[in-house]
Amino acid sequence: MYLSLLPQFIDPAHGSVLGQSLALGMTQIVISLAVNALIVLMAGSIASFLELRPMWITVQRWLKGMVLAALAVRVATEARR
Repeated sequence: MYLSLLPQFIDPAHGSVLGQSLALGMTQIVISLAVNALIVLMAGSIASFLELRPMWITVQRWLKGMVLAALAVRVATEARR
């Protein structure tokens, strides 16, 4: 990804190409790390919430089942067209 995406943002007139590449790469890594850490923390919070409320797990299972059933019906009806 770095070889295909970052070169379009590098301008040799603004200094060292290596320095710019490292700065852009590190910026992307720091942002990705922060976003992934936030996702992990939110997933842990949601898991704790669901663990304390078994009714939500039941509702979630029913919703997943209905969505999968609706997708199965849609696939079955599209195959006939």
